[in-house]
Amino acid sequence: MNDIAAASPAAASISSRASIPTVAKKSAADYVAGRRAFFKYRDLGVTAATGGKLRAQVTSAEAGMSQPTGWHVHKCEAQLVYMLSGWIELEFAGEPLCRLEAGDSILIPGDTPHNELRTSDTFELLEVSLPAEMVTEPCDAPG
Repeated sequence: MNDIAAASPAAASISSRASIPTVAKKSAADYVAGRRAFFKYRDLGVTAATGGKLRAQVTSAEAGMSQPTGWHVHKCEAQLVYMLSGWIELEFAGEPLCRLEAGDSILIPGDTPHNELRTSDTFELLEVSLPAEMVTEPCDAPG
């Protein structure tokens, strides 16, 4: 049986926006402003291709974080992080310390308070958010 016919309406509306595949070459990187001045953000063209339904970017650092980001939430439906290289440590209320290393991923539901504690000296991660527009707001530390 052909599984393509069972695609969701949302998937169909995303794919109908772009008439050709969207390719982002590292050799022609499009770096954009991001939430943290000490990280670099490479846009992968997904926001434009999906009309803002989805954002994908590669976040990297050339020096480890000097201090935690502080507790915050992201105003979105969800944020997916996949570590490409290096590591990052995150803290969530009532959960054990979360250390993501190359090959690990985490899905963070929107409005989930968390704190980025530290990173390896260099790292690279793929970040996908739904929708593309994702506001970061500071929040009180839990508990």
